[in-house]
Amino acid sequence: MLEYRVSARRIDSHGSEAMCQDARIVLDTALAGRADAFNPAEMLLASLAGCMLKSTERVIPMLNFDLRGIEIALHGIRQDVPPKMIRIDYEIRVDSDESDQRLDLLHRNLQKFGTIYNTLAGATELAGTIRRSDPAP
Repeated sequence: MLEYRVSARRIDSHGSEAMCQDARIVLDTALAGRADAFNPAEMLLASLAGCMLKSTERVIPMLNFDLRGIEIALHGIRQDVPPKMIRIDYEIRVDSDESDQRLDLLHRNLQKFGTIYNTLAGATELAGTIRRSDPAP
């Protein structure tokens, strides 16, 4: 079993910070919001994206997958009462010459082996696609 430890503290009425190991992340905990930090819902989406990107690094050597780049766009829908994320949609854009079947294989592996992915999939509607990146102009 792996264990994780994170601590967080309020800085002032405009924000907080989370820490783990030697890293710090500024959190938007201000009632009015702030543009220079992730709010908790955005952190959740970023955590999902980070999970999929880390899983990519883990599976591309095992699949012998030729990858030049990968980007993930996420969209979360939050309901007010009770407050919760009811749906997360994502699109994975891959820069690769691999076949469509191999892209699907990569996607299935990201879904199957991601800790955050599987946690969220059990708690909310989670749907996404994978596609080839648009060629550079």
